[in-house]
Formats: sequence, C-alpha cells, structure tokens
Amino acid sequence: MAETTQIETQQVPAQKLRADAADNRARILTVARELFAERGIDVPMTAIARRAGVGAATLFRRFPDRRSLITEVFATQLTHCEAVLAKAAADPDPWRGFCSFVEALGRMQIEDRGFTEAFLSAFAEGQGIDEKRMHAEAVFADLVDRAQKAGRLRPDFDPSDLMLIFLANGGVSEAPPEHARDLSRRLIAYLLQSFETQDSPTARSLPTPSRMGLSEVFSAAQSH
Repeated sequence: MAETTQIETQQVPAQKLRADAADNRARILTVARELFAERGIDVPMTAIARRAGVGAATLFRRFPDRRSLITEVFATQLTHCEAVLAKAAADPDPWRGFCSFVEALGRMQIEDRGFTEAFLSAFAEGQGIDEKRMHAEAVFADLVDRAQKAGRLRPDFDPSDLMLIFLANGGVSEAPPEHARDLSRRLIAYLLQSFETQDSPTARSLPTPSRMGLSEVFSAAQSH
C-alpha cells in the first residue's frame, strides 16, 4: 500500500509538468503567430518569450532555434492555404475558383505580415513542406488550365505568375495598416481584370479606391 502511495505521489508532479509544458508550448506558438503577423518573422525571440510569459530558456527548450519555431507556425498557414486552394479547385466554375483563391491569398498577406516572408524564406523546406508545396502547385496549375479552357482566363497566363501576384501584393502590405487592406483589394481587382479574357461575358468592378495620399506614402517609406 505504501509503495502504491509513493508511486502516485511521484506521478502527480510528472503529469503537472507535462501539462505545464504543453501550455507553454501552445502559448509560445500563439504569441509567435501574433508577433509574426504584426512585425514579420524577424521579431526577436526574447520578445516572443516575454509576451508569452516564459523565460528564454523555456522557449529554446521547446524550439531550439528560430527556424524550428517559424516552421511550426508556417505549417498552420500552409494547411490553411491548402484548404483555401482545395475549395477554389472544387468550384464548378474554374474562373470563379481562380479569382476566389487569388483574392483569399491577397487577404492572408495583408492580415499577416509574416506570411509573405515565411512563404519565401528558405526555412520553408523539409518536414514534408516541399511535397505539400508541389502538390499545391499542381492543383493550381490544373485550376489555371481549366479556367483557360473555359475561355475566361487569358491563354498566356502561366501558373508561375502567381508568384508575381504574391510579390506585388506583398509590397502593399508595407503601407500603413489603415490603408493596406483597401490598397490590396484594389490591386488584386486590377490584376484579375487584366487576367480575364477580353470576350468574357462579365466584367469585374473595382473596389472603392484607398484614401491614402502621397504624403502618407513618403511617411511610410521613411519609417522603414
């Protein structure tokens, strides 16, 4: 009986330790995701630890380097991208699916400053991410092909042009937050208009222009 009691008292701290470790890990990931979205992926690891309410030693025990932390945060973003692309590809109207995916990608970039950096960084390699990216590229290429065969997407659009859209819209994310969303929506709308065939039966209207002036452009440039 005494032996059983001793084992039970030894197990309680171990269970509590595992729960605390899981809580710390979840809190670090949540805070890292928030800070990457606000400030980009170069935010100091110490800032992440401080906001998460853990010591630097605890953070590095869970994530030994920045790469491992960013990779795990990015994995969630990549999963979301896959779901958005799958929904677009399943749309019976390939042109509508194409537009919805491009618009969703634009929104994700503006809502999360770390998204573009993470997507383009070398850290996003390995751990199955390369395979996921190749699969996503194949799905998008098929969507492009079907939209072109439907006569809605211009025939000279290449799937690799998605990166052109990505980079262009990523630049808009550097604008002041109160203007970035409107600027992005208008840019994406302009791009989709240019991708649509001239004999398309419908015309896409542009969102309302941003009220951002040149003085704010200069101010934003000087602040970086």
